[in-house]
Amino acid sequence: MTTIEPLDAPATGGGWRDPEALSTLRGLYAAGRLEAEYPSVRALLARLPEPRLPAAGQLLARLDREEVARHHPDVPVVRVAVTGQSTVAPLVAPLTAELARHGLLLDPVVSPYGSYLADLLGPGGSGSGPRPRLTLCLLDAQTVFEEVPLPWRVADVEAAARSRLDLIRRAVRAHQESGRGPLVLNTVPLLHGHARQLVDLRSRARLGVVWREFNSGLLALAEEHPGLIVVDLDPLVAQGTPAYEPRTGLYAKARLAEGLLASYARDVGHLVTGLLGRTRKCLVLDLDGTLWGGVLGEDGVDGVELGGGLRGEAFVEFQRVVAQLGSQGVLLAVSSKNDGDRVREALREHPAMLLREDDFVRVNANWSAKHDNLRDIAERLGIGLDSFVFVDDSTFECGLVREQLPQVAVVRVDEEPALHPAALLADGWFDLPVLTDEDRERAGRYRTEARRQEFREDVGSYQDYLDGLGIEVTVRPPEPQELPRVSQLTLRTNQFHLAPERLQLPQVTRWAERPDGGVLVVHARDRFGDHGLVGAVFLRRDAHDVHIDNYVLSCRVFSRGIEHACLAAVLEHAAATGAQGVTARHRPTARNAAFASFYIDHGFVPAGVVPDDPTTVVFRHTLRAITPAPAHLLLHTAFEES
Repeated sequence: MTTIEPLDAPATGGGWRDPEALSTLRGLYAAGRLEAEYPSVRALLARLPEPRLPAAGQLLARLDREEVARHHPDVPVVRVAVTGQSTVAPLVAPLTAELARHGLLLDPVVSPYGSYLADLLGPGGSGSGPRPRLTLCLLDAQTVFEEVPLPWRVADVEAAARSRLDLIRRAVRAHQESGRGPLVLNTVPLLHGHARQLVDLRSRARLGVVWREFNSGLLALAEEHPGLIVVDLDPLVAQGTPAYEPRTGLYAKARLAEGLLASYARDVGHLVTGLLGRTRKCLVLDLDGTLWGGVLGEDGVDGVELGGGLRGEAFVEFQRVVAQLGSQGVLLAVSSKNDGDRVREALREHPAMLLREDDFVRVNANWSAKHDNLRDIAERLGIGLDSFVFVDDSTFECGLVREQLPQVAVVRVDEEPALHPAALLADGWFDLPVLTDEDRERAGRYRTEARRQEFREDVGSYQDYLDGLGIEVTVRPPEPQELPRVSQLTLRTNQFHLAPERLQLPQVTRWAERPDGGVLVVHARDRFGDHGLVGAVFLRRDAHDVHIDNYVLSCRVFSRGIEHACLAAVLEHAAATGAQGVTARHRPTARNAAFASFYIDHGFVPAGVVPDDPTTVVFRHTLRAITPAPAHLLLHTAFEES
């Protein structure tokens, strides 16, 4: 069977599933040590058979979150509001486990039975304390059928579905307009027990049409509200996951089956990582036994299994899935113990090869250790190892990569290529709230970056390299279609993100429309190509000062003077428009520590902390001596005047 290596799974010899991991968790809990050893949970869950994850979640849900935070203040705590048509508490255990798989700690706010409309339409939702990172609203068949009379006909269901969809539409609008963050709905499976209550097949078919129209209406709501995400449960049910269990549905009023909730929780877990900027970016593939069958060094280019025969067709299908991911901005790379020249020959000349050499941003085919090749790819692309997913058919190689590079997500496939796509797609490693043009163009940009690296190696000093790049930087207000990219930068950038705040599209839109400020976007290009939209500055202005509330810049354009040029542009504009000074915020994290002195290096001085957030330091510039933009680049600016 094809198996999937989850996050941070340690090497365990010939296999990796370990049913005893649950016993280990229970032992730590019984000894009162689980809060203190919470970071070990991630590795233990990675070894746990998937059906046992909810049981682990039930245990983890009983932890004292304050104790975990006291022992491990760096563990992100994610507050999630859960509401719905029926009883929603059974979601907490699987969701706790799924977030723990990603090194996160769930703080759930669970609403009582049937309160979803009040929660969405009300001013502030349920619970007290910090605002939830997102709200999950679980819908089920009773959402519609509670309005259906007895006896009923298809026309009654149609009327109830339209009425309920209209009410949900108003509730979503109220929730989003109140600025309460992302909201997640779900489509509703049509239950066998409802369809079979109609004895004629024509009415049963009409009920299917009505139900699909209702679900289509739910899915269409996401197009109206950028902060709304609708999880489609149909693909989960199509995999054989039961939608409803009669006993828990009738007695506990929990009308989505436990297995379906577990699958839904997995999707939400990846959604949360996307909201926190932890989405994976790069898929690194082994070749022999993974991308094609056989051993290239022994079988030759014409002898590998690809295209011809059943197994060959299965490998082509896997390449088709990989190519589809690559078309949406997932970076593709190779780490293979192989002869590099022969690999390039196969990628260029094999007639059945769907993935060609140009589809990969890096092909490391050599005899080095695969974890060393992964490090090399990360260094050359300028992205972190926690952005990588590695696919291989060797248990040994997978175990070694997990041991040496625990940041890398590992997917193990084996001798059955027909199951390779399912293994790769079982986890939503690359899920994004929204796909932007920048995402689609990412691979081309990284290939261009390789040409820049070659140029860097050909010139003498780093200053000669900068002088020869011909960098042009433009700082201006964003166009409406650029706002999703600005949101994405705040979600996914960790290093040059000086006051980290993860902003969804509605929040970015409100920032851009502020009467006392707005957003500036940063575009960059050079002699090798266009970097696109690489940065954003969030500004406010009062009677005296301009305030830089946040400044974020993509890591792929570091150390080229762009960050200095943008700050110089803001300072010059503030001085020219009569401001007395400019303040700027820095909230230190483990990831942005390298830029702790950025503002001081540009003439700012410490001016205190934010009153309601003492971890955020405020700096101020008097505008008396402004460091100019670097001479090696050309700066274009356009500011909207207040």
